[in-house]
Amino acid sequence: MTRDAAQFGGATTADEVLEGMDLSGVTVLITGASSGLGAESARAMAARGATVVLTARQVEKASGVAAEIRRSTGNANVDVMALELTDWAGVRAFAAAFVERYPRLDVLLNNAGVMACPLLRTVEGWEMQFASNHLGHFLLTNLLVPALRNAAPARVVAVSSAGHQLSPVLFDDIHFDSTPYDKWTAYGQSKTANILHAVELDRRWRGDGVRAFAIHPGAILTELGRHLGRSDLADLAARSPGSKLEFKSIPAGAATQVFAATAPELADRGGVYLEDCHVAEVHEGQGSWGVRGYALDADNAARLWALSAQAVGG
Repeated sequence: MTRDAAQFGGATTADEVLEGMDLSGVTVLITGASSGLGAESARAMAARGATVVLTARQVEKASGVAAEIRRSTGNANVDVMALELTDWAGVRAFAAAFVERYPRLDVLLNNAGVMACPLLRTVEGWEMQFASNHLGHFLLTNLLVPALRNAAPARVVAVSSAGHQLSPVLFDDIHFDSTPYDKWTAYGQSKTANILHAVELDRRWRGDGVRAFAIHPGAILTELGRHLGRSDLADLAARSPGSKLEFKSIPAGAATQVFAATAPELADRGGVYLEDCHVAEVHEGQGSWGVRGYALDADNAARLWALSAQAVGG
C-alpha cells in the first residue's frame, strides 16, 4: 500500500503514521516518557523495531512503562535512564552515560515539559517552565550532537504547543525578576523558545545531516496538565476557536511528533513547525492554528541560542 501523508490530519494516530515502516537499527531517545505522549511515541516506534530509550525523573514508573512496551511489542530493546532537566550537572552526566552506551542517535524527541505551574525557581533563580522546557533540552541536545552526527541523517523534535501564541520570548525579563509572574505567559514563552531552538539548531547542523523540527501535538489530557484547575481549562477554552477546547486522544496526540521524527516527506525540510502531521503556515490572526512569525524569526533564534549557551555553559 502506498503511503499518502496528505491524508493525515488531527485524528491520525501514531500507529497510522508509522504503518509499513521498519525502524530496525534506529535509536530513539525520548525525554519525559513515563506517561502520556512520550510513552505512546515510545510504544509506537518500538512496535516498528526501533531501539527506544525512555528518560524520566521517576525511573520506577518509567521502568513499568518500558516493561509493558517490551511485552506488547515483543521488542526487547527498550531502555530507561534517569534524567532531571533542571540539574545541569545531572544532564551532563546523563549525556556522557548515554553516548557511552549509544554512540549513534537517530532521533532525539524532546518531549518532557511542565505547564502553567505556580512560580517555581531553580537553584539559579531561573523560572521553572523556561528552565525545564527549554534550557534543559538545549543543554541536552548540544551534548548529544556528536551522537546525532554519527547517525546522520538524524532528527531532533521539540514538542512545542499552540501555547507559543500566548507570548514571545521576553528577552528583557525572561525569568520574571521584575515583571509580575503570569503562568500562561511563562508557558507561552517557553513554547516559543522550543520553536526558536529548532530553527537555530537546524541552521547550525543541517550541513552535518541533523535536522530539527518543532511540533504542536494538540490539546490532550495528560499529566502535563497536573497544575490545571477547572478555571484554567475554562480560560484555555475562552482562548480557543469557538470558545471550545477540542481534545485529542493520546494516540492522536503522539502522531505529529512521530511524523516529525520519521516521515520521509520531511527528508529535505527542517526548522519548521508542524501541527496535525503537516507543516504549519504562519498565522498572526486570532485562533489557535498556525505558527506566529516571532517563533520562526532567525534573529530571535540566534539571540535565544546565545543567551541559552551562556546560561548553561554549553
